[in-house]
Amino acid sequence: MRLLVIVFLLLNFTVHAGNDCEVSLGYGVVVSEQQIRVIGYGGRTVYQINHPAQLIVQGEWIDLDEHQERKLSELSIGIHQVVPKMILLANEGVELAVETIEQVYSGLVKDNESQKKLQKSLERVRMSVKEKFIRANDNFYMGPGSLEQVNDLVDSELEEQLEEAMSTSVGGILSAIGGLVANEGSEEKIAAIANQLETMGGEINQVVGPKAQTLKLKAQWFCNKFKELDKAEDRLRASIKEIKPYNVLLTGTNAYLEK
Repeated sequence: MRLLVIVFLLLNFTVHAGNDCEVSLGYGVVVSEQQIRVIGYGGRTVYQINHPAQLIVQGEWIDLDEHQERKLSELSIGIHQVVPKMILLANEGVELAVETIEQVYSGLVKDNESQKKLQKSLERVRMSVKEKFIRANDNFYMGPGSLEQVNDLVDSELEEQLEEAMSTSVGGILSAIGGLVANEGSEEKIAAIANQLETMGGEINQVVGPKAQTLKLKAQWFCNKFKELDKAEDRLRASIKEIKPYNVLLTGTNAYLEK
């Protein structure tokens, strides 16, 4: 039991560092230098914002007064600032999580087959993040869905894949020490492995800790900025009836509401 606890503490170091931040996208968002497009679940653009403050909803140009243009420009500038940074942060974060898990596992288990199984599972996590947080030249895309615990950088589906990767690694570790209970001196061997894990945890913390702290600070900035944008979007939706049905940015308890 002690062994399992230590393993999960090591694996959770990166994946669960920091405070929760309830954030969600009700729609996909594509950001380019001169345009923001809000994408519905069928892949269709429901509305778009052209620089600096032009609004098109369902293909129809919307006339705005000066006050509405100001609100639209405020939201547009904020989204242009946040989305590219979030995409870079997501990919940076998942690489750090994967790197940490691989370090723990490779330090304990030398079985090539088990390592290949773990790497395959972790690669699915990488690909899922890349599919949800996409950069193509100067275009940035974030897919709809929960970004809960933004410093985790994974939603519930990705969490399941990470859990599978962790389960694989823990299974490999347990297989590597399988049969110890039945062998003489097994308690000493298990204690030695536990000590090895603790030592490894300290070494990983020295390498990963500063990176994880930097990511945590970046994620907190994103979370605070996202909350500001959510309020700006709500003010805009209250002012322009054509976009009122489209609640793109969700924070707090609203982040868990289904469309």
